[in-house]
Amino acid sequence: MPKKDSRSKKINIKKERQKLIKEKMKQMDKKEYQKEKKSTTNLDIRLEKETNLYWFRALTGALSGLIGRLIGFYGLPFLIWMLCFWFLMPFVTNFVILKYKYDKETWNWKKILKPGLGIFFLLFMITSVIVHTLLAFF
Repeated sequence: MPKKDSRSKKINIKKERQKLIKEKMKQMDKKEYQKEKKSTTNLDIRLEKETNLYWFRALTGALSGLIGRLIGFYGLPFLIWMLCFWFLMPFVTNFVILKYKYDKETWNWKKILKPGLGIFFLLFMITSVIVHTLLAFF
């Protein structure tokens, strides 16, 4: 008589999840499922806004470092250039480009300034150092 395999059965999580989703679809009407899928909470909306601001901050950091150094700024004028873009550009992005409404309780100035501070500084420094090095060699 063959010996039984004592090892546990391997489970494919993706297939099991797909089976559960199909069972749920059968139980629910398709319209209800789509409504549940499309419904957004305040957290989802806020995270989407912060993500958009984060990537605009990253782009602004790289471009301001590149343009500022190509203009010829270095030293204190370059620091002032960076600070202007660091603190003023998020408001321009928020209200002019993305057209988000200002709400003191949910979407205030702290949440406008906070996302992307690190990536702005990192990309600003990397691009400005590379451009400065290239300008020094050529």
